[in-house]
Amino acid sequence: MVFQIDINSDMGESFGAYTIGCDSEVIKHISSANVACGFHGGDPLVMRRTVQLAKASNVAVGAHPSFPDLLGFGRRNMTLTKEEARDYVTYQIGALRAFCDSEGIQLQHVKPHGALYNMAAEDPDLARAVIECVKDLSGDLILVVLANSKMQKIAEEAGLKVAREAFADRAYTPNGTLVSRRIPGAVLSDVNQIGSRVIKIVKESKAFSTDGKPVDLGRVDSICVHGDNPEAVNITSAITAALTKEGVRIRPMREFL
Repeated sequence: MVFQIDINSDMGESFGAYTIGCDSEVIKHISSANVACGFHGGDPLVMRRTVQLAKASNVAVGAHPSFPDLLGFGRRNMTLTKEEARDYVTYQIGALRAFCDSEGIQLQHVKPHGALYNMAAEDPDLARAVIECVKDLSGDLILVVLANSKMQKIAEEAGLKVAREAFADRAYTPNGTLVSRRIPGAVLSDVNQIGSRVIKIVKESKAFSTDGKPVDLGRVDSICVHGDNPEAVNITSAITAALTKEGVRIRPMREFL
């Protein structure tokens, strides 16, 4: 059996005079980039530069919309109406798509960021707001969702093309959700541990939770490494090397979904 996987990372999260992440190095080891759209990070200049960087690196581009929470980096929970959530996401996708159009490349996917991602994985109403937005914008866009989540099931029922995602550098709870960043150990940084963990996820669709028991993730199409992780360059490099050694093909998600 030939295994293939997409590796994605969050990019373009710098803002004005503030630099976040090491995009020019991380992008060498990934196949898809989730580009911030201005609500949690990024600005028009950063968005264009990131799209240009991805194009030059032959890396696919996706929109990374969030709650309107620049101060909290999109990681604080918010209560929105379905209409608000839909329009915030539409606005951000539209902004990034304009830069993609300007640079002559196609927008591949949409991946919600931070609290929007985590809440939509569990909240059917919020999930449907994002799903309806993506479906209305284009039938070609892939929606990236937490593998084996409620959002995955709702998106598939709605007929969307879905990429099921697992995380290389985040701890899992026993029920398959991500451990809150407020809890120590939620973000992983041991490169060797992460490398072996990713192989298990790709080949066995399993990760270990905080209680040491395996979590069944189901099919996984994409592995995420957070661009603001201080070890992001080392992690993505190690993952690429480990997967290649195991004969796993690393490809943008649009090439096999």
